Amino acid sequence: MRTRITELFGIEHPIVQGGMHYVGFAGLASAVSNAGGLGIITGLTQKTPELLAKEIQRCREMTDRPFGVNLTFLPSFSAPPYPEYIAAIKEGGVTIVETAGRNPEQYIPALKAFGAKIIHKCTSVRHAVKAETIGCDAVSVDGFECGGHPGEDDIPNMILLPRAAEELKIPFVASGGMADGRSLVAALALGADGINMGTRFMATKEAPVHTNVKEAIVAASELDTRLIMRPLRNTERVLKNAGVVRILEIEKEKGSTLQISDIRDLVSSVYPKIMGEGEMDAGAWSCGMVAGLIHDIPTVKDLIDRIMTEAEVLIRKRLTGFLEGYARA
Repeated sequence: MRTRITELFGIEHPIVQGGMHYVGFAGLASAVSNAGGLGIITGLTQKTPELLAKEIQRCREMTDRPFGVNLTFLPSFSAPPYPEYIAAIKEGGVTIVETAGRNPEQYIPALKAFGAKIIHKCTSVRHAVKAETIGCDAVSVDGFECGGHPGEDDIPNMILLPRAAEELKIPFVASGGMADGRSLVAALALGADGINMGTRFMATKEAPVHTNVKEAIVAASELDTRLIMRPLRNTERVLKNAGVVRILEIEKEKGSTLQISDIRDLVSSVYPKIMGEGEMDAGAWSCGMVAGLIHDIPTVKDLIDRIMTEAEVLIRKRLTGFLEGYARA
């Protein structure tokens, strides 16, 4: 399958593995790239630029195919040294960068200087158009269904994707609710050039997360996510657990006086406990509504091959069949 995304990034299948905190390590990124998609190392999961450089090198030893690095520009308690992370990406020979969070405009010249292709994650059409204006090569359009930060507009992909297609000239991938061949075909039909999957890739054998996390995703339904930090306008979709229930209780108790410090212990620095140790109630962790469509834990290759096979069958048989049936009638 050839789309503008496969051509832009030099990949076989229009499937991108989004950057995920404490998930996007070299093992998963290389597995996705080796299977024909685009694997992404999560830059800020590496505590220092030096550690990122080592992770990039580790990925290079595991794949000879294109992969990228995610850099998320979000408000944090201590701002990371972004120029040094960019230098590590450059020195590692990586030429695909997924940016997310705040406007990356100030860092685009440094990225473009060494030929990087930039795909920016957006949760609204206006932000996607802005990303195009400032020089991003592609965007990832995240619908309200997505795990992590869905923005504050609450527009689902059935509306968001065709609106993006109406406004954008650069290619874009659909993110949020993507899990299988049906997702890919639907995204293409709505104007996207591929899909970005996060939660689905967490439930794979190569994902470097605790078995408890993978099993929790498989066990969850589409009704089991919750939105936290809405009062702070930093909304995050997470899987419901005891820690999340407590966050929502605190938000209700504090009302308009809520501060990030009131819930910090349940949203900050909990990923090592959850992803590494499997403490499922330690706090909030990002998970999309798409958990309701995830029923197994395959290898990355088996997952991607299955998606592409399903997509081809849908396009060649089901959809074409509608036209042929209409013509015969």
